[in-house]
Amino acid sequence: VYAAAPGTSAPETMVPSSVPQPKDDFQEELVIRPLHSGDIYASFQFRTLWDTDFMRDNKVSHYRLFPKSLGQVISKFSVRELHISFTQGYWRTMQWGQPFISSPPGAELWVWFQDSVTDVDATWKELTNVLSGIFCASLNFIDSTNTVQPSASFKPLGIGNETDHRFLRYATLPREIVCTENLTPWKKLLPCGSKAGLAVLLKSEKLFHSSFHSQAVHIRSVCQDRQCKTTSWELRQTLNSVFDLHTSGQGKREWSLFKMFSRTLTEACPLASSSKLYIDITDNSQGEQFELIPATSLLSQAVVLGDRRTFSVYDLTQETTFGSVRSLNLLIRWKSSECDMLRPLLHAERYVAGYGLQTGEIHTLMYNNHPYRSFPVLLLDSVPWYLRLYIHTLSVTSKGKDNKPSYIHYEPSKDRVRPHLLEMLIQLPPNSVTEVTVQFERALLKWTEYPPDPNHGFYVGSSVISSLVPSTVAMDTNSTQERPLFSSFFPCKEESSYFVRIYTEPLLVNLPTPDFSMPYNVICLTCTVVAVGYGSLYNLLTRSFQIEEPNPGLAKRIANVIRKMRGVPPL
Repeated sequence: VYAAAPGTSAPETMVPSSVPQPKDDFQEELVIRPLHSGDIYASFQFRTLWDTDFMRDNKVSHYRLFPKSLGQVISKFSVRELHISFTQGYWRTMQWGQPFISSPPGAELWVWFQDSVTDVDATWKELTNVLSGIFCASLNFIDSTNTVQPSASFKPLGIGNETDHRFLRYATLPREIVCTENLTPWKKLLPCGSKAGLAVLLKSEKLFHSSFHSQAVHIRSVCQDRQCKTTSWELRQTLNSVFDLHTSGQGKREWSLFKMFSRTLTEACPLASSSKLYIDITDNSQGEQFELIPATSLLSQAVVLGDRRTFSVYDLTQETTFGSVRSLNLLIRWKSSECDMLRPLLHAERYVAGYGLQTGEIHTLMYNNHPYRSFPVLLLDSVPWYLRLYIHTLSVTSKGKDNKPSYIHYEPSKDRVRPHLLEMLIQLPPNSVTEVTVQFERALLKWTEYPPDPNHGFYVGSSVISSLVPSTVAMDTNSTQERPLFSSFFPCKEESSYFVRIYTEPLLVNLPTPDFSMPYNVICLTCTVVAVGYGSLYNLLTRSFQIEEPNPGLAKRIANVIRKMRGVPPL
């Protein structure tokens, strides 16, 4: 049930046969969702479609909308799919609901290679170094010790049902810090950069002042028609941010584009075939919760995460959208603070238990909030080698009873070579909490393997939970039908369920740490002893000594003068 269906793409526009039809297309969207906590969720989606073949013998030389740097990466390393994300903060599911596309804290990278690649590990290592330079990130720290090869959790999201996992690599860097150095090259991949369109709102000092910030790049091949006779490459750039009510909103339940981004919209990207702004008004159908200024009569409905949502739409390609002042500063003014939040059907969290620095226990909690439906989930855990798991202590319980997984895939770690990999298929009973526990032992590292701040602790990447969650409305299985970008990322093959991938918190684990101040003390004491001892010896060996006669006293000099006058020899 977890095999991915073909991806999505926009339908082709009918033009006269005498006019050559462009082979590339660019669309941009911004979705704003007022949250029940008073915060606001902004999600940017930029999609570039290009009907070309990067794998042909004669390399692609002319680029119009598709960034050349990524096109060369696809061609050189025979990439079939590439997904990379940089996230600062943790998405609080119980307060904000489900995001359109989730990502773990830090950096995440997973890549499907073509079956023509002979040495996947060497290609993977070279690819991470190239991506590290493109995005100004620390992806060069990805090596065999934090790379795994999942067997079931990650399927291709584009074309192709080949699931030979020898060509799949997955890695995370939970400690990666996201800053302006990562945002700037990300914006340069857009056809209009940050000069026009929705990208003018991407101001770094505002985005990084938010409670949550995540930027991602997804590359895959998708179908252009229902029969998938023609295909194209899709580059999808996403950026999600949550603006806090008290930090960014100054405690007032009133938002505007200028308040969030310090800028307003003045025009669409000239190269974009579609540029739209969506405001989620599902819980505000009668205007009882908040007020939109300026109002719009254009409404749209879309099935998002198993629920039918209603949106107010602002088409930036229309001159009337900006009014006479040629500027769009959308204002959301709340009228009421009382509202009920719909709990997400699937939620997960993780923590470390135990005491001391020898052993511990990892607890993963998965919540099924559906009142009467059970559904399976795939749990993926990648644990570093210095946490030695005791798999015989693995236990899965639901409602106080054992819950035996129907599928388990485990690869033990090798010290300083590869991490643990644990994948399980677990059935979650309705309205239940399923707990997965496993004990581990902390390893003692070499003193050269500790980071500069060893007492801060060591990060363990987030668990990945993938599932087909029951839907309250019928899902659209036509992947080529024109839909908003935020509702068409994950392919759907069943009308009764939708695909969800969520992440838990990363773990911070303390390891046995030597006292790194002792070498400093020993060095200082040794240098002092050597300086004093060797200095004294060197002084004695190199100094020259001379015998000096003592000067006679005054009485003796007077006596010698008298004896000389008398002709007597001096004393």
